[in-house]
Amino acid sequence: MASPVAGLVEMGRVTRPGGVIAACVWDHAAGRGPLAAFWQAVRELDPRAPDESGLAGVREGHLAQLFGQAGLTVTRATALTVQVHHATFDDWWEPFTLGVGRAGAHVAALDGEHRAALRERCRVKLSPPATISATAWAITGRR
Repeated sequence: MASPVAGLVEMGRVTRPGGVIAACVWDHAAGRGPLAAFWQAVRELDPRAPDESGLAGVREGHLAQLFGQAGLTVTRATALTVQVHHATFDDWWEPFTLGVGRAGAHVAALDGEHRAALRERCRVKLSPPATISATAWAITGRR
């Protein structure tokens, strides 16, 4: 969201009094999101490259702060961890080539040589086959 607090305020506005509002964001700040290996490889090649660690809600406790700023009462905050298995490295890599999100935009902005170097760095980190463990911050609250 361009403005997370405004988004949460709107969620509260359209929720009936006492209704539940929920949000979930990957833990990019601690490197436990599903793109951690990708961003680690990016930073090894270009330490100045921006990643997703500064986004709203991506660090422990930040979703609760945002809920409070939006006037919502937090009822539960927790961490959720999942694992996703990719049969091949290409199954994992291909979505990055679609230009979606910050990671996809980063790949799209690279020339062929740098894209190949990043792909190889990621392949070394993840192959064979790639199983990704990722943690997200999840929160529920009431209006």
